[in-house]
Amino acid sequence: MVQTQVPHPHHNYADALWCTYIVSVVAANIAEFLTYPLDLTKTRLQIQGEVAANSNGNPQAAYRGMVKTALGIVHEEGFLKLWQGITPAVYRHVVYSGIRIVTYEYLRQNVLKKNDDGSFPIWKSAISGVTSGSVAQFFASPADLVKVQIQMEGKRRLLGKPPRVLSASHAFQKILSEGGIRGLWKGSIPNVQRAALVNLGDLTTYDTAKQFILTHTSLPDSHTTHILSSGCAGLVAATMGTPADVVKTRIMNQPTDSHGNGLIYKSSMDCLIKTVENEGLFALYKGFLPVWIRMAPWSLTFWLSFEQIRHTIGATAF
Repeated sequence: MVQTQVPHPHHNYADALWCTYIVSVVAANIAEFLTYPLDLTKTRLQIQGEVAANSNGNPQAAYRGMVKTALGIVHEEGFLKLWQGITPAVYRHVVYSGIRIVTYEYLRQNVLKKNDDGSFPIWKSAISGVTSGSVAQFFASPADLVKVQIQMEGKRRLLGKPPRVLSASHAFQKILSEGGIRGLWKGSIPNVQRAALVNLGDLTTYDTAKQFILTHTSLPDSHTTHILSSGCAGLVAATMGTPADVVKTRIMNQPTDSHGNGLIYKSSMDCLIKTVENEGLFALYKGFLPVWIRMAPWSLTFWLSFEQIRHTIGATAF
């Protein structure tokens, strides 16, 4: 009797989590480089007018709107300063984007799992989005802290203040020496809260919108579908994440004492209350326009790059 060997199931390396990690990092850094000037503009807008400015004897912000802020940076600091802080931003995405996509994918495949018909209910997607965003941002928070501090250096020097940091490595060493390991996670709570909301908006909306388009229209899994899904994701992510983003930026930018404790805000809740008391409720949406204008092309560039790279290497569509 001749025995026939059962062939081993073929495993596509392109669908492996490590490959998904690499693809997501590459796609994220493409998107980051193209939209980074809007991130810098957003950060400057969120800082101006806050209590910190008044305490430093500068009650009048140098710039007001998004366009004037961006043009002011180019005119007074130079065109290339629009990419100031890009190095730690790249480092951040090596950690953040890789972890958030892989965690979401792992939860979708192995923990919460899709339904038998291949659909992924929105409540499962929401849990996966919040969880993946929180975990990814916690690990990436030190790079985010360094990025925010470097972004504000050009403004400080124009105001005649001594520089706090000279480079990404110097900022990292300074934070470590002043606040220890714990100091690297200054602002991590509002940072994690923001990331949870942003990923609830981005990952959950993209996944859900794409499923809806594929099942309720005649559109195939194509660039058009990706563009429509990422457009929805960018708008929802910006709307949900901007208030937490304002709080995160202000806490990260505030000066600290010798123990690494903030001198202006005691906590994210304290920052939230003081911001509303001093500047009104709409101050929580300061920088919303550049946040949305950045998130829309960022989300579009990321998802198009991510899906295209996966398709090119033969991976299953997201």
